[in-house]
Amino acid sequence: MKSRLGAGFAILALTAALAACGGSSGTTPASTPAGTASAPATSAAPSATSTGTSSAAVDLKTESSSAGTIVVDAKGMSVYFFTKDTKDSGTSACADACLKAWPPLTTTSSTPSADGVTGKLGTITTADGKQQVTLEGMPLYYFAKDTKPGDVLGQGVNNVWYLANPSGSMIQTASGAAY
Repeated sequence: MKSRLGAGFAILALTAALAACGGSSGTTPASTPAGTASAPATSAAPSATSTGTSSAAVDLKTESSSAGTIVVDAKGMSVYFFTKDTKDSGTSACADACLKAWPPLTTTSSTPSADGVTGKLGTITTADGKQQVTLEGMPLYYFAKDTKPGDVLGQGVNNVWYLANPSGSMIQTASGAAY
């Protein structure tokens, strides 16, 4: 019984964190066609813990996914844009509970490297002083429920979280529910 109650509270906390990350202000995603890959990725049991979010030399690359060609980190973990962020503002709109569900992609390098990514890379300084990677002036994030390379479970969450394509645009599909 205690196990079920603990799991229930964990789900409730994650739901509250995701709700905190929704909204309508910020950057409107550019609509891009969905990929032609067949089945959506599946995931192991959701986890509230995030993947490693820091690397000495952030190496971004591209991978094929159910949403098309996307940008991933060196380990193959998907990265996302948040539509409440404002391009080239130098800040992130994701804070507090939002950051638990959507940890920033950080680096120790002022010039992140990439393979196959044609959009302009940069960094902004997070509230705790780390360097968050940006693509075309927009901060990049992980999704805590993406637990393995190839997961794209954050696509379309609350209609404000979208995968990044190699040119630095948001991939907006007809429905995030398929992910």
